[in-house]
Amino acid sequence: MMQTIKDKIIARVYGKGRGWVFTQIDFADLGTRQSVDVALHRLFHEGRIRRIARGIYDYPRYSDLLETTLAPDYDLAARAIARRQGWRIQISGSAALNILGLSTQVPGRLTYLSDGPSQEFVINENTIEFRHSSLRESGFKLRESSLVVQALRALGPDHVTPEVTAKIGKWLNPALCPKILKDTKTAAGWIHQAIREICEGGSRG
Repeated sequence: MMQTIKDKIIARVYGKGRGWVFTQIDFADLGTRQSVDVALHRLFHEGRIRRIARGIYDYPRYSDLLETTLAPDYDLAARAIARRQGWRIQISGSAALNILGLSTQVPGRLTYLSDGPSQEFVINENTIEFRHSSLRESGFKLRESSLVVQALRALGPDHVTPEVTAKIGKWLNPALCPKILKDTKTAAGWIHQAIREICEGGSRG
């Protein structure tokens, strides 16, 4: 039986896994903009996806412990917006520290540098700010690479303690370590060495 556009969209969403944030542009290869918009609208009303802002959806994460859906992944939301707008972005150090659990401050604003115009988006009363800038290091292929590098840079070499590397190692999926080490080989020497220590600690733990 031939799959409808709605079937193809939900198959892609499920394939990406819970937490994925997306917009119409992520399904542009499946049909016209109108047909994709209609399919997303129907999936939202069926409760299969969640709308977190105008034109922005996610496949919500669920906590068995809390028995409720969790807040959106704001970093993935920023990346979904960037894909839609055709921007390259780079997360700020303070936002990366928070996402990796290295800062106790809960920001109401996540800031990204962008090669697009300065613009803000509000999701669940949290502001995602894109600040126009000339990007120096935006070539990392993996989201995790960018997060770890920006967090380490924000801390500085004198503050990368065993406790810090252990926290990042706990957050990081060990299976990604070989790819991240390859992805970040052009980062500053002390940053790449810290990532190596993080990955080695994770493999021991």
